[in-house]
Amino acid sequence: MALSALFMLGGVASAQKVAFEEYTLDNGLHVILHNDQSAPTVITSVMYHVGAKDENPERTGFAHFFEHLLFEGTENIKRGEWFKIVTSNGGVNNANTTDDRTYYYEVFPSNNLELGLWMEAERMLHPIINQIGVDTQNEVVKEEKRLRVDNQPYGNFLAEVKKNIFKKHPYRWATIGSMDHLDAATLEEFQAFNKKFYVPNNAVLVVAGDFKKDQAKEWIQKYFGRIKKGAEVKRETFVEDPITQTIKAKFEDSNIQIPAIVAAYRTPSMKTRDARVLDMISSILTDGKSSRLYKKIVDEKKMALQIGAFSNSQEDYGSYIIYGLPQAPNTPQDILTAIDAEIVALQTELISEKDLQKLQNKFENQYVDSNSTIDGIADNLASFYLLYGDVNLINTDIDIYHSITREEIRDVAKKYLNPNQRLVLDYVPSKEKAQN
Repeated sequence: MALSALFMLGGVASAQKVAFEEYTLDNGLHVILHNDQSAPTVITSVMYHVGAKDENPERTGFAHFFEHLLFEGTENIKRGEWFKIVTSNGGVNNANTTDDRTYYYEVFPSNNLELGLWMEAERMLHPIINQIGVDTQNEVVKEEKRLRVDNQPYGNFLAEVKKNIFKKHPYRWATIGSMDHLDAATLEEFQAFNKKFYVPNNAVLVVAGDFKKDQAKEWIQKYFGRIKKGAEVKRETFVEDPITQTIKAKFEDSNIQIPAIVAAYRTPSMKTRDARVLDMISSILTDGKSSRLYKKIVDEKKMALQIGAFSNSQEDYGSYIIYGLPQAPNTPQDILTAIDAEIVALQTELISEKDLQKLQNKFENQYVDSNSTIDGIADNLASFYLLYGDVNLINTDIDIYHSITREEIRDVAKKYLNPNQRLVLDYVPSKEKAQN
């Protein structure tokens, strides 16, 4: 059976309750072990508490750059060999970066757990950060930006929202950062960033899947125990002033022909109860064809080609973003008026008991899905420890959603989703495009 198929099978049996053990090494590395023998695969993952928000405003893009750079090689893994080692041993690997953290992982057949641990320890202990690697990855990141942002229809949408609703917090810049900043950075700056953030006391190691616990602990101590603790990472706190009147902004995109209207609201940390209520509000308004905004604006009134919303939950603040693409002869303002009418309905009338039950069922399904694969479980264990400070939320977070009431949904909509508390962004085709 293909590794990917086995990988997907792992964890299904324990989706409802995730058992884990956690402890901390002397150097500050937090370790979480989750044993599941339903498939012969194992994941080794390391999440570092460093993301785009930890960057110097004059050097944005560093965290995402490191997501690439730390595959370049180590003292014992030659340049260009990382992916070859993984694939030749039947594994897959990847990494991703957000504003709050960076995550690396390998999935191997379970007889290769030691290899996975050794590789992640190598990455943490002595990566090679030299000019060749920096120059190579600089080109890779530039190509990624061209592909995913510059030449992608609506590719600057999130960056423009962030820039306008955050004024003090580092969430105001895009995770991919500025290419000018990366070009201007010296090798010493990259090395200093690595020394500061990619240390055991700023990370969590998760091992999940089919493995022998005593043997795993022995190898973890052998490979990670020898890594020196880094200096304590001191973080600045950034407090945003409340938005008290509508922020109006405009962005021209040469890749689009249909304008978009965007309404974005600043919301609290994902650790709060209100953030979870906003997840439910997002589901009511735009999750699927039976959702309120889709049904009313796209289906019934045929005012929009597309409508959507999502709660962009993050460690310090979040944002709740609603967007629509008008269908002629309707204007972006017509769409916004229709959106506001549905929000007012949510702020003034309780949803029905039946709708609340449907919502609870939907979130129950999402919860089961997120814990139904070994990679999902590993990611959740790392995130709940590193960003929420409570690993056991992997089992109890769903209880918070279950306890949310109809009154809370109304009151949270009233608290955050008002016209004077938002950004209204006109995302339009560029004038050059319109004239062509």
